[in-house]
Amino acid sequence: MSILAGIGWHMVGAASAASFYAPIEKVKRWSWETTWAVAGFFSWILLPIGISYLLLPHFGAFYASIPSDVLWKVALFGAMWGVGNVNYGLTMRYMGMSLGIGVAIGVTLVVGTLVPVFMNGQAGMLFTSTSGRFNMAGVIVALLGVAIVSYAGHQKEEQLKTGEPTEFNVWLGLGLAVMCGIFSSGMSFALNAAGPIKQAAENVGVIHLYSTLPAYVFIMGGGAIVNMAYCFTRLAFVRKISLKRDLAEPGSTLAKNAAMAACGGIMWYLQFFFYAWGQANIPDRLSYVNWMLHMSGYVLFGGIVGLALGEWAGVTSRPIRLLWVGILVIIAAANLVGLGLAAG
Repeated sequence: MSILAGIGWHMVGAASAASFYAPIEKVKRWSWETTWAVAGFFSWILLPIGISYLLLPHFGAFYASIPSDVLWKVALFGAMWGVGNVNYGLTMRYMGMSLGIGVAIGVTLVVGTLVPVFMNGQAGMLFTSTSGRFNMAGVIVALLGVAIVSYAGHQKEEQLKTGEPTEFNVWLGLGLAVMCGIFSSGMSFALNAAGPIKQAAENVGVIHLYSTLPAYVFIMGGGAIVNMAYCFTRLAFVRKISLKRDLAEPGSTLAKNAAMAACGGIMWYLQFFFYAWGQANIPDRLSYVNWMLHMSGYVLFGGIVGLALGEWAGVTSRPIRLLWVGILVIIAAANLVGLGLAAG
């Protein structure tokens, strides 16, 4: 039941990740940079600090007790993830959404899942144990599902002629997507490196279900520095956009935009809130499957959310059938991982 709960919470977090951009798309007459900064204030700063402040009996003293090298490592991996976030937009620009997401998520899934295994000296168990073999099969099947969903999305874009990049460059886009995937996996590395923070949280009375959350202060703090620097640098130096101009909109527009951006930011944070709940239900020795479950769930729910929002309206049946095949393949991958966890 614990394993089923873990997979279930990972799917809840993935659904939140797949949906977070829906309210952000409702922001009108603001630059993307202002919108992203407002959403980021909630997701990377306010919620991680606020929730950790409520969880920890002595907020400042707790972080002062953590070795500085641990905090630096976690923050730097968070900054690495932040670079991946910035690179994400460039990937979409040169490769299109479906192909770009497919390559970026595929690389992130593999790198973020397998590199921590090698870093922790667990590589042998992937091939010598029943659980490891099931989990490796799950990773491979998940990649197949991501590829099918991405191809279906590309077929949709071809038919609707929407979402195509104006500066399509497959080789540049492919390089950016791979770099995005590698850097975005910094979140997985940060969570792997945050073990001492998690243990320290439990030592001061934070229950296991919530003990990963205090690490987000530094993980997302590192990412926030990179993303905020990117946004405010562009707002300061790019002529087409201006923070002052965005904030000069009428009060009703400001209130609606701020609410929608905040909602998107909260939903983004909730993906990792529930990721922590999923992780808490997965045995530590098999913790490498957490990232695979999250990223494959991201693609799965991204397809479902797209259908629900009518993004596939007007598309012929073949791409939609392909989408459902990809979704079923990803569900099969999650079941393989579940069998591997049960066998472990």
